[in-house]
Amino acid sequence: MTPENEQDMDDIPAEPQVADAAETLRKDLDEAKDRYIRLFAEFENMRKRHDRERSQIIKYAHEEVIIEMLGFYEDFERVIVAAKANPSNASELVKGIEMIYGRMQQLLKKYDVREIEAVGKKFDHNCHEALMVEESAEHEDGTVLEVFQKGFMLGDRVVRTAKVKVSKKN
Repeated sequence: MTPENEQDMDDIPAEPQVADAAETLRKDLDEAKDRYIRLFAEFENMRKRHDRERSQIIKYAHEEVIIEMLGFYEDFERVIVAAKANPSNASELVKGIEMIYGRMQQLLKKYDVREIEAVGKKFDHNCHEALMVEESAEHEDGTVLEVFQKGFMLGDRVVRTAKVKVSKKN
């Protein structure tokens, strides 16, 4: 062996050193794989928990409104019982229904629900749904003539379009 070859042999690690390095790398890989599996499982559990919580929020989001609506349900029930008990007292029945109607208007106002104005207004496909068209010389083209079903907005969002009859020039 030449002195140059001897020096090259010194640079080559001994077998036990290679085996130790490979074992260390294997342990590091196993630890990294274990951390990855645990993190992935934790992520999946968090995602499932988030999905459950989200579905619960959606399911019960309108709970407060439902609780308030139960009062109207019970009021109507009382009016029906009173009307059956004394059918000749129509004016009291009307007063009871008007009181319930007033409370319902207050509840709608509380939740920023308002009626879409329609009659006499220009037809707007975002707020109105035309069920009929009627020729009219008196009204401008596209004017709402009649409302078949009221439309409502919640804040700035249309939650139900108004079902209307629209004018058309002859």
